[in-house]
Amino acid sequence: MQNSISPSQYGRQEVSEAVDILRQTISIEPRTAILAGTGLGDMVDACEVQASIEYGQIPYFPASTVQSHAGRLVAGSMAGRPILLLLGRFHLYEGYGPKAVVFPIRVLQAFGIRNLVITNASGGLNPSFGPGDIMVIGDHINLTGANPLVGENESEWGPRFPDMTSAYDTRLQQLALDAAEGAGDGVQKGVYAGLKGPSLETPAEMRFLRTIGADAVGFSTVMETIAAVHGGMRVLGLSTITNVCLPDAPIPAGVDEIIAVAEAATPRLAAIIRGVVSRLANDHGA
Repeated sequence: MQNSISPSQYGRQEVSEAVDILRQTISIEPRTAILAGTGLGDMVDACEVQASIEYGQIPYFPASTVQSHAGRLVAGSMAGRPILLLLGRFHLYEGYGPKAVVFPIRVLQAFGIRNLVITNASGGLNPSFGPGDIMVIGDHINLTGANPLVGENESEWGPRFPDMTSAYDTRLQQLALDAAEGAGDGVQKGVYAGLKGPSLETPAEMRFLRTIGADAVGFSTVMETIAAVHGGMRVLGLSTITNVCLPDAPIPAGVDEIIAVAEAATPRLAAIIRGVVSRLANDHGA
């Protein structure tokens, strides 16, 4: 892994060094960033690119090791507003610790980002969901066994005990629902369960997840959301349902098929995000 350091070293100094490099490349001052997940790298087509930097050029950024995660940060504009777009994320199952997974979120926080759109690919647990559906995340269940806030609290980043009752900003959720309706595209809304992975769910686990209220399941998003909320950001989570988990009639899910469904849904997802970004212009705190 590139830039491999002790978890205790993912602190203010490392964040500052990473931000300094970004400011040498990026001249805009965005307040919104988009973190694109599995199969969603084509999101860059929805932007007017001003600058691009590989993760490997940013101090202390981990390396993207997962298929379809490009490992690149793009600065540009969407709907006439400046944005940052992160093409690829990091996962606990890659062997990264929670603080490494959320290091980019800390860098975004220090860069001045206040609105974070997190996208992912997930398995649908709700029987009314189908492949290609887009779910607005209303809440999550953290089943990873990890938390990026464990250890000494960095008070300049956020409080020791951040409130998570509205982890996914209700106003941003409504903007997404409005944007989807305006584009003539219905979306789902539900609860996302975050697991560590990388093994997919057994039928018994599918039943358990549905019993505790989960509508979709995946291996990302939860760590980043916790860190973003800790840092005072407003979070919007959008999940592309790439396969449906049917415990009584399980269908094996392959990564190529999952990526293909996510890629096919990208134009619709991008349209919703573009609608949200344009609506932020008239929204308090944008």
